[in-house]
Amino acid sequence: MMKYFPVYLDIKGRRCLVVGGGPVALRKAQGLLEAGARVTAVSPEFSEGFTLLAGSASFETIRRSYRSTDLDEKFLVIGATDNNELNRKISRDAQSLNILCNIADVPEACNFILPSVVHRGDLMIAISTSGKSPAFARHLRKQLEKQFGEEYTEFLRIMGAVRKKLLAKQHAPEAHKPLFESLISKGLPEMIREGRTDEADTTLREVLGEEFDYGSLRDTAED
Repeated sequence: MMKYFPVYLDIKGRRCLVVGGGPVALRKAQGLLEAGARVTAVSPEFSEGFTLLAGSASFETIRRSYRSTDLDEKFLVIGATDNNELNRKISRDAQSLNILCNIADVPEACNFILPSVVHRGDLMIAISTSGKSPAFARHLRKQLEKQFGEEYTEFLRIMGAVRKKLLAKQHAPEAHKPLFESLISKGLPEMIREGRTDEADTTLREVLGEEFDYGSLRDTAED
């Protein structure tokens, strides 16, 4: 039985390769770009959606068949073609170079797999079935998307601003935990979701002090 080690990768500025020109390859390229990677896509043909990425300085397309040398100086590769033999070759090439490799929908040809992910700003919830049932992973993702709404984007921005302000006051980091837990238990995310900003303001002041108010924290929060 395959056991995976869950990890989030920092790929900002890393050179990554996507092999394929269809909708699946497009989604993979978009995900890599959103994470800050420098992406090259290789395929004899590209679907229309790739034109939307053409304006990015971090993205390029090469309109030809895959070559093993395309892996030179790459951090990772994603194979997303409908040619099983080609996908297997990409996997073998990557393995020989110790490059991270994902082959879409072929977990046995991968040394990492991509989870189904819920994104809410800085909140990322990854769901994996270790390749056993991607459909069930998508089902769980949809349930979690209902449970964790867009208010968590704002909530984490506020928490980041609170943490920064506390650290600037030389507040001991170990003292942060009970403060944040108190804000959560008092329902700050729900207040944000329901637009109860006055109540959120009162809660922040009660837990953190008079100098912490919702409006100024929201204005200074980092994206």
